[in-house]
Amino acid sequence: MEEKLSYAALSPELQERIRQDRAAHWENPWACREDSALRRDMSRDAATLWRPAFVRDSEKIMHLPLYNRYADKTQVFSFYENDDITRRGLHVQLVSRIARNIGSVLGLNLDLIEAIALGHDMGHTPFGHAGERFLSELLQENTGRFFNHNVHSVRVLDGIFHRNLTLQALDGALCHNGEFAQKEYRPRPLGTFAQFDQMVEACCTQGEEAIGQLVPSTLEGCVVRVCDMIAYLGKDRQDAITAHIIDEGTAFNTQAIGTQNAAIINNMTVDILENSYGKDHILLSPGTYQDLKTGKRENNEKIYQNQRVNGAYQQTIRPMFQNLYGKLLEDLRAGRESSPVFRHHIAFVESQLKWYGGGSYREENPHQVVADYIASMTDGYFLALHRFLFPKSSLEVQYHSYFEGLL
Repeated sequence: MEEKLSYAALSPELQERIRQDRAAHWENPWACREDSALRRDMSRDAATLWRPAFVRDSEKIMHLPLYNRYADKTQVFSFYENDDITRRGLHVQLVSRIARNIGSVLGLNLDLIEAIALGHDMGHTPFGHAGERFLSELLQENTGRFFNHNVHSVRVLDGIFHRNLTLQALDGALCHNGEFAQKEYRPRPLGTFAQFDQMVEACCTQGEEAIGQLVPSTLEGCVVRVCDMIAYLGKDRQDAITAHIIDEGTAFNTQAIGTQNAAIINNMTVDILENSYGKDHILLSPGTYQDLKTGKRENNEKIYQNQRVNGAYQQTIRPMFQNLYGKLLEDLRAGRESSPVFRHHIAFVESQLKWYGGGSYREENPHQVVADYIASMTDGYFLALHRFLFPKSSLEVQYHSYFEGLL
């Protein structure tokens, strides 16, 4: 894949303006202030000099045991024994790094950016967006409610484990929704927790219709939202080459931002800074916005819809989701305490709630508990559980070996 565009740089005029602003100790009036942090329980988790409000959020996220599971959750390519292919744990770090670079120049709250970036995909299922679709189909069929990973990130952090995160961090996770590209990201006014809960519920009952209307309440959330796309647009192309889904000569038409990962990150960062510095919103130039839309469409056509990527999902993973959902629901309703849904999931949640509080988790809707459990799984755990519960099943995933082509 030959790069057709050199790396952009900030204009001399903007560089000089930034230097003058820094010399004058300019502070961005639209940055989220630490003293604006809102929690459900304001009597706990008070900010200190060494643990400011949003630093606490990042630490709460990173110390949640489910954070470990990012390391074995699919980003795009599931069936490869290859440590050079991105997993979700790396993706959230890349989002954080790119967003912090942009936020630093814009004078935003970097601690809030980090918290949103690290927590935004906490609700993702095993097997990426395919797993998300399969779980949503099952939940909708049985309850009429939708499953979406951004909404479930909020449920994990706020509804299941009650970590008392700030409204700003939860809002950023809910509204990250990087599947929807926009030219302008203008924060909406921050509401109350009651208004936020109504937004979450609307997403569960209306699905994409409500999710398409989400807008982050902070500039920090807006930056993370666009950086989610920056982080995966070129990286997915890089991974597709590693996985031999496409070759290095595959043509992409994203000329304004480049076609390779490093150029896309650099050039989109520069474009955002040039068009957003000193403003109350995040803005992309027309050419960059058009390339972002083109790049997402071309990735979908050349990579995500490739039969080598999708075949095993439909033929193997989807029926595995159906099997596990049905069996775990049956065990839960029958009260089989020896079932993994009790011993591995409910017991785990309850062990956390004894420290952080919350209601009786096992009394929640059985369909929601099963959806919570499946969503929490890593790819490897999901496959191991299916083998354990269905030892005679013919369903089996064939991984591409490290040594494919050498034997």
